[in-house]
Parts: sequence; structure tokens; C-alpha cells
Amino acid sequence: MNLLFSTAHAQEAAAQPSLTFNLILFGGMILLFWLLLIRPQSKRAKEHRELIASISKGDEVMTSGGLLGKVTKVSGEYMAIQVADGVEIKLQKSSVAAALPKGTLEQI
Repeated sequence: MNLLFSTAHAQEAAAQPSLTFNLILFGGMILLFWLLLIRPQSKRAKEHRELIASISKGDEVMTSGGLLGKVTKVSGEYMAIQVADGVEIKLQKSSVAAALPKGTLEQI
């Protein structure tokens, strides 16, 4: 078999990829992971923190459970929303999923 393939040529074929190539490949995978998973999640978390900080009395909100109501009280980590005439619910600010445009509750 040595007549068909030289020994030197067989040793070149079995060579491992360089360390530089492996580092570039690994770095590229980390960059792709960051772009596809970590960055969008951190942007959504930042937007939610800003939404919670901007809630004030009189805003109309939707909770993560699907309740719609008007904010009547805001204090620290908690707030109260009016979901119907004379019905007020106390909940954590973090349960707010979205702030609705003014007048949305009257249209429903």
C-alpha cells in the first residue's frame, strides 16, 4: 500500500485543525448565541422595567392574567386597579403586561 500513497501524504491528511480556527469557531458560536438569545431577552426585560416605572394613577393597563383595569393607587411594588364599578384589585406592578391607550376600557 505504500506504493500508492506516500507516508508523508498520509500524515498530512490526519492533521488536526489549528488552535486559531477552533477559537474563531467557538467565538463565533458565542456571538451567535448572544445575538439570537441573550440580547433580545435583555431588551424585552428593559422595556418591561421602563413600563412598570412609568405606571401612574389613571393609566389603563392589562395584566399578564388578562385583566383590564384603570390604576387607582400606586405604592412601591404594589398597585390597585379598578376592574368594574366598586371592584378594586390589588396586585404587584410586575404583573402588568401592557399599558393601554386612554379610552380603551370605554370602547370594550
